[in-house]
This record gives sequence, C-alpha cells and structure tokens, in this order.
Amino acid sequence: MKEPLKVHRGKQTFGEKASDKLAKVAGSWGFIIFFLVFIIVWMGINIYAVSTSQWDAYPFILLNLCLSCLAALQAPIILMSQNRSAKIDRKREEYDYAVNRKAERQNEMILAKLDSIEKRLKK
Repeated sequence: MKEPLKVHRGKQTFGEKASDKLAKVAGSWGFIIFFLVFIIVWMGINIYAVSTSQWDAYPFILLNLCLSCLAALQAPIILMSQNRSAKIDRKREEYDYAVNRKAERQNEMILAKLDSIEKRLKK
C-alpha cells in the first residue's frame, strides 16, 4: 500500500494547487497584517484627503464591496483546500489503520510461535 501523501501529490490539478497556495497565503498572519494596513490606509486617505474628490466617502461603500468580493471568492477556494486536506487525512488514517492491523497480525503470529516454543521447552 502506497503512502497517501505520495499518491496525492502526483495527481494535483491546477485548481488544487492554486487553492492550496491561496489557503496558505490567505491564512497567514502576514496576509492579515497586510490587509489590515491596506484598510487603514484606504480609510485614512478617504477621511483626511486634502482634496474634496474622495473616491469612497465615509461609509466606505466601495471598500465594503471589495471586502465582500474578496470574502465571496476566498471562502470557497479555502474550503476546497480544506476538503483536499481532509481527503488526504482520511487516506493517511486508512494507511495507518492498515499498518497497525498488519503489525497486530505479526504480533499475534510471534506470540503464537512463542507459546509453541514455550510448550516445547516445558516438555
């Protein structure tokens, strides 16, 4: 039985690779801090703009639209990555179970042989 990680790594589609990379980046502190700074800069420019030509006035409707679009696109992609990870974890559990069953059978065989050897020695 092949190890599950080796089996899955060779069969990744472009979408799977992209979702894994996006989940890795979007789920990091670097991304969160970058996006927080981006939002603060956006609001700062719009609140304290020297000129009166603000492109997104106080309720920041355009910013809300951008954040909603980001969330709407990011969430399903991250869920796809999590589903792939869950699938790999299930395969790994099946692999571990098979290895444990084999080890258990081998241990039972060894114990049976030890019992037979012990019986011979007692005679």
